[in-house]
Amino acid sequence: MAAAVKSSVGGKYKAFYRARNYWPIWVHDGVIGPEADRLIDYLESADVDGLDPSDYDPESLREDVAAAREGSASAVARMELRLSRAFVAYVRDMRSKPRVDMVYLDAELQPEKASEVAILRSAAVAPSLAAYMDAMGWMSPFYGELRAKLADYRTNWGGLPLIAIGPGDKLRPGSRGERVRLLRARLDLTDGEAFDKALAQKVKAFQAAHGLGADGVVGDATTAALDRSPQYYEERIRLNLERARVLPATRKRHIIVDAAAARLWMYEDGAVKDTMRVIVGKPTEQTPMLAGMMRYAVVNPYWNVPEDLVQRRIAPKIVEQGATLDGLGYEALSDWTAQASVLQETAIDWSAVAAGQQEVRVRQLPGKSNAMGRIKFMFPNDLGIYLHDTPDKALFREKERRFSSGCVRVEDAARLAVWLFGKHVEAETDDPEQQVMLAEAVPVYLTYFTVAPTAKGITFRDDPYGRDEGKLEQFAVR
Repeated sequence: MAAAVKSSVGGKYKAFYRARNYWPIWVHDGVIGPEADRLIDYLESADVDGLDPSDYDPESLREDVAAAREGSASAVARMELRLSRAFVAYVRDMRSKPRVDMVYLDAELQPEKASEVAILRSAAVAPSLAAYMDAMGWMSPFYGELRAKLADYRTNWGGLPLIAIGPGDKLRPGSRGERVRLLRARLDLTDGEAFDKALAQKVKAFQAAHGLGADGVVGDATTAALDRSPQYYEERIRLNLERARVLPATRKRHIIVDAAAARLWMYEDGAVKDTMRVIVGKPTEQTPMLAGMMRYAVVNPYWNVPEDLVQRRIAPKIVEQGATLDGLGYEALSDWTAQASVLQETAIDWSAVAAGQQEVRVRQLPGKSNAMGRIKFMFPNDLGIYLHDTPDKALFREKERRFSSGCVRVEDAARLAVWLFGKHVEAETDDPEQQVMLAEAVPVYLTYFTVAPTAKGITFRDDPYGRDEGKLEQFAVR
């Protein structure tokens, strides 16, 4: 078989096969393995990935694979190379730049097409090629899971008749009437007007698949979901798949923050190692979608107070209540540069600041009440966005955690620091702004998923930042 591959291979693929003594990856014991069929399955459904299946000619490839399985060693070797070319073309297209807004702070995180050799080598060194193909190992685990859920969604819900239930009283087991009859038809059950056990189970399954509370009761939220077309949901899934294409397939450590879910995940060795709640930006001060390299942490940080908060919260306390800046735990600075000098409090016209007629830079001194907490995690950017501790832990108990001015407050900064540095990170002195460098920079992805895979199906979240609007048309089901 190796001799047959050697006699057939050429061009850019020769370096890959020569390095492995021309041993095939799609052929096992002289037989084309099931991984080839898995690849063709992906090619046939490439529209899910925003690609055109016809670019890969999957029907012809499937027929030729079947013929090669009955053919000679040379025929099998030729099919080995054809499968590799198809795989490379598909993976390179999938890893191309996504059609979503993402700010890349570091050039090394920009999506780029890998070489043919690199793509094949990643597949060849996987402990199991079958598992690598099943999990779409060339993509983020999140992408592979969400793509699989879309396939399940199409099978279970995509073909049901679109029949409007319309507004009305809640429907539950024991209900009867015309709206129950419409509900049964919508969920493709036998005709009738009774809300029976079979209908209750179907309603619960629908609710679970659409991110609703699976209680079997059809209230306003479930009715609204039933009255939307399956195409609407598929377009939302495909939009979020496009966002997921930004995420890395690397097994190296990285952090993903989802502003829609207000949650952070720590990835290592290709799997989630830990997760925690976060607080993200308000809809008026959104946490952006960006990717950057976390390079260091700052212990005992200052907090530069936004100018509108200086006007609304600090200046009135000084003017009306006789408070002092030092007593409040702040200091004023001459400007916004790194060389700014500390101003005397009496040199500032606080009445003018409170009236919005004058601006002054104010920063909060390090301490227990500092809004940054004990530590902040830096991936340098001009937007002033980073991850940080917070003294206000009560907000993490809220379901909707959008309270910040764009930065990400983490639930357990000490635990995150241990994962990043391999040890507890504490200030050695009381000096402010102590930098602690990471031995190796860690990629951080701030993203936004209004659809996500779950153990039971898919969850469809609200769109608090309004980012889905205007984007869905790009992913309309054709």
